[in-house]
Amino acid sequence: MLSRIRVPLGFVVGGVALYLATPTPALIGAGMPLAVIGLLWRAAAAGVIRKDRGLASGGPYRWTRNPLYFGSLLLALGFSVMSGRLDCALLVLAPFALIYPGVIRREQAHLGRLFGEEYAAYARQTPAFCPRRIGPSMFDTFSFALYRTNGEYNAALGFGAVLVILLLKAA
Repeated sequence: MLSRIRVPLGFVVGGVALYLATPTPALIGAGMPLAVIGLLWRAAAAGVIRKDRGLASGGPYRWTRNPLYFGSLLLALGFSVMSGRLDCALLVLAPFALIYPGVIRREQAHLGRLFGEEYAAYARQTPAFCPRRIGPSMFDTFSFALYRTNGEYNAALGFGAVLVILLLKAA
């Protein structure tokens, strides 16, 4: 049930965390690298994936089967640091522990049904979430057209909006 409302729930949780946040310029500077890296992971993944039409295994999918979620976690960690409050961090990070393991299991089953042995072989070689290693070719198969089609620019817009709010609160 929670997996179906994870996006709207994320907006509510994010809004509450933003309201409670007590950022400082130093905290924003400390959390920014994590958030930017998370945004880049998401962008690289969105520029590769052709949902249900082909198995994504290039770019960041070479290192994790779930680079969109991994990028989202890094974004959440970055914004948690920027918030300056442990309760905000717990509020923002809780959905990853409570919702995403089940979402990932369901998606793995779906991809297994859709792509059969191709997915099974990929899954044997590639970790489900945390990359074991990272190489320099995250954007080697990137398509800006796919990035746009997948609507990932919304994450960049959201990142900018949250950052502006945090900066205004820190001023």
